[in-house]
Amino acid sequence: MKLRKQLSTQGSSAFLLTGSIIAVCIAFSPYLFYLYEIFPSGPVWENSFFVYESKYYKDVLTAAWTFFGKITPLFLLLIWFFTCKHWWYHVILVPVVMYAYQLASAVYEDFYGEGVIDVNQLIYLAPFFIIILSIVYLIRIKIFDRIYGIDLTEIERENISPFSPFSDKEYSEIKEFRDGQIPEAEVQEEYYVKL
Repeated sequence: MKLRKQLSTQGSSAFLLTGSIIAVCIAFSPYLFYLYEIFPSGPVWENSFFVYESKYYKDVLTAAWTFFGKITPLFLLLIWFFTCKHWWYHVILVPVVMYAYQLASAVYEDFYGEGVIDVNQLIYLAPFFIIILSIVYLIRIKIFDRIYGIDLTEIERENISPFSPFSDKEYSEIKEFRDGQIPEAEVQEEYYVKL
């Protein structure tokens, strides 16, 4: 009993610590965005480690504002993706990939001074979006199969029409009954069995 209580306390404290770290990261996300203000205004940033020249934006402050404008939502979306408990959490990868692509293109443009990579962004990202949405739809089908107990082989075996409240098998039984092909004794026997 004591061991179980101790394990439960350790598990809940680790859960509480992880939740607290995530909450602090989300709370400080505006500060992450406003980190761009520490960068100098001008085309070149020199420090003791390296020299950075903004070729596309022509201003280090503008480049930093652009980069942190992509990094902050990317950071928040990644937190959401890794902490989401819903079945559709894979869809969060769509905006994650979009922001990652935009960040990579912004860095490439500023590093090489060319602004051609962000022109047809949706064309490059469409195959990834289609793959992610297909995966999410398959997961949805599996979940609904588990919840409602739908067996697709049973539907095929019963030959159920999607636009009819009855299966083809039930229609054939109704037709046989109306045509009088079932002997009267069998009908009465089935009636008494159902009672």
